Amino acid sequence: MHTLSKIGVAATIVFICVLFIGGIQSPKTITDKAPATPTQYHKKSDMLRVSSIAIPSVMTFAGEQVPLQDTDVRERLDREIHVNTYWHSNMLLMIKKSNRFFSQIEPLLKKYNLPDDFKYLAVAESGLDNVTSSAGASGFWQFMRATAKQYGLEVNSYVDERYNLELATRVAAEYLHDSKELFGTWTNAAAAYNAGNAGISKQMKRQNTTSYYNLLLNSETGRYVFRILAFKEILSNPEKYGFFVDQNDLYQAIPTKTMVIDTPITDLAAFAKQQGISYKTLKIHNPWLRDTYLKNASGKKYYIKIPKTGYYLSQ
Repeated sequence: MHTLSKIGVAATIVFICVLFIGGIQSPKTITDKAPATPTQYHKKSDMLRVSSIAIPSVMTFAGEQVPLQDTDVRERLDREIHVNTYWHSNMLLMIKKSNRFFSQIEPLLKKYNLPDDFKYLAVAESGLDNVTSSAGASGFWQFMRATAKQYGLEVNSYVDERYNLELATRVAAEYLHDSKELFGTWTNAAAAYNAGNAGISKQMKRQNTTSYYNLLLNSETGRYVFRILAFKEILSNPEKYGFFVDQNDLYQAIPTKTMVIDTPITDLAAFAKQQGISYKTLKIHNPWLRDTYLKNASGKKYYIKIPKTGYYLSQ
């Protein structure tokens, strides 16, 4: 037993020596080159450069001067321009979509005597999509059900005119004109669009000021007008902010014809097929149609848009 232990110890020593010698020699066996240092793979010239953006020295909203001489105002605008410039995917989509939808919104703003800059409010509200918020606000202009009905829009289970761009733009214009009359400026009206007339009025009285830029507000409303300003600046000057989009990559307006319907439609899928389009295409251009049929016992006139052929798959 004692002799075997000596032999075992000797064998172990020999084995360790072999491993040690092999460990020293193995790098030469694998390669004669020394391991590369990190700087050989990551040169400064190859790294992504993220730079601070110089914000405009002068800006207006709806013809009203933005007081950029105020440090707080300047830094709040600085934040929104940086956040939206470096959110590349979102801003690229906004540039593409704005090419399609601004061509529809701009004449409506002119028709309802609303400054052109309010098209950027629609971008801030919905991203130019017919979305529904967690609170229940819907459409490009994000109206709550009660407000929509107050201003005369039809909202029920089969028709929701918050999703009708022309009608909803008319209501947005009416609401903003009312706010402008109440608060004196378009900037205050824009803030009230987010916080409500009662909310802005309460804070103005509490803080003894009549300017949005002097109000201490919750984070959402405090950022709201500056988000609109950032969208205006970037969408008006995309290449200045590093966005280069070919004309062919922009989403184009799709020509449509309008049908006036004053009777019920019992089957919208069958109706779409009669017009040579699919049910999906019908709903894309008429998102205010919320069910599979149109109930119209009163004989109300509805205006249904039918896209011209060649823009979608056939029915």
